[in-house]
Amino acid sequence: MHHFHYREGELCAEEVPLRELAERHGTPLFVYSHATLVRHVRRYQSAFRTAGQGALIAFSVKANPNLAIVRALANEGAGADVVSLGELERALAAGVPAGRIVFAGVGKRPDELRRGLEVGILQFNVEVEGELDHLEAIAKELGRPAPIALRVNPDVTPQTHDYIRTGGKVNKFGIPWERARAVYARAVASPHLEPVGLACHIGSQILTLEPFRIALERIAGLVRELRADGLPVSRLDVGGGLGVRYRDEVPPSLEDYADTVVAALKGLGCELICEPGRVIMANAGILLTRVLYRKETEQKRFLIVDQGMNDLSRPALYGAYHEVIAVREGVGLMEADVVGPICETGDFLSRGGQVPDVAAGELLCAMSAGAYGRSMSSNYNTRARAGEVLVRGAEAFLVQEREELSDLWAREIVPGFLSEVAPPASTAAVGGDPESPAAPPASVD
Repeated sequence: MHHFHYREGELCAEEVPLRELAERHGTPLFVYSHATLVRHVRRYQSAFRTAGQGALIAFSVKANPNLAIVRALANEGAGADVVSLGELERALAAGVPAGRIVFAGVGKRPDELRRGLEVGILQFNVEVEGELDHLEAIAKELGRPAPIALRVNPDVTPQTHDYIRTGGKVNKFGIPWERARAVYARAVASPHLEPVGLACHIGSQILTLEPFRIALERIAGLVRELRADGLPVSRLDVGGGLGVRYRDEVPPSLEDYADTVVAALKGLGCELICEPGRVIMANAGILLTRVLYRKETEQKRFLIVDQGMNDLSRPALYGAYHEVIAVREGVGLMEADVVGPICETGDFLSRGGQVPDVAAGELLCAMSAGAYGRSMSSNYNTRARAGEVLVRGAEAFLVQEREELSDLWAREIVPGFLSEVAPPASTAAVGGDPESPAAPPASVD
């Protein structure tokens, strides 16, 4: 469910017409619905309470790191799942208590580990044995034990895009299943580490519950084995990955998902952490774009818009689908590709489908762009990244200014030698007779 709908012939975010936002802030423009994202996190929390097991909802910051988004979710009691020092600092700046922050990721640097330990985060999800060495050294130096959960690879491969599968043996994520007991025992034996439990995340945009059930039942079995070894396990991080509707997908409900998780872990008595990102943010945001030109060839019809793959990379990166609708209600459809201005054939928003039959100058909207939209955007082709607006009822708040072009090279440095005046090029050097021999070097006495 989302709060983007037509009112009096115009598409609105909650009670604010998107046309007004385009006029005020320009396009392309990301627009988020506060009511939608808050509803999603509350429903997530409620689903687990109803299933009989409360859970900390640690929002996956990589899905949308905007400070206003992270703050809005923190105000609802959510924590943060971070995978870099930048995301950790963002979460802290947004007001997430350090005790609700989980630091995940397969390649944490020593300085990132140090900062997490200094501020007192809830736990590090350790995915590489060598990370324990760094954590031990830093924890010993700081005089405080490092809380860790071992992220285990359960060798479960869900049916989703290859690039977002993370739970198989061929993936880089997690401690191999065969090594989990030994690595956990090693961590327990260290006076500088505080193992609190296990973590598991098998992928993203998963549309059936069976992979979750299989993976978590394996994790539950491992918990029992560890406890039989006399090792403490008090917390389980079950990751995220539940899919959303982009086109005609029918993902499981949050209630059914929570029931599956709780049933798989029944009787363990562990605290639960969830790391949703997409399921909270995707349908809470849209990307607003303006049609620049209509173009027709013998084979194709195109709508050329002002958003490009630098703004929304998912179609180019994953072949992902985003529904494209008109901001003006009642527009007919036509078969056309919606493409951007980037110098790549892969720069498309929609292709080979039915899209609004609108004229140049009209506004279109890419739905379900709240997750991995602005967070994956870039400055390719030296294009300024889009602004972001958060709507709450009848009010709209600019939460990310559009970049100025001068911002894009403000930190670049031209070495002094390049500022020296170069001598004029010789005729031969710029297009003289290619058969003419080059002038001999001057003699040196």
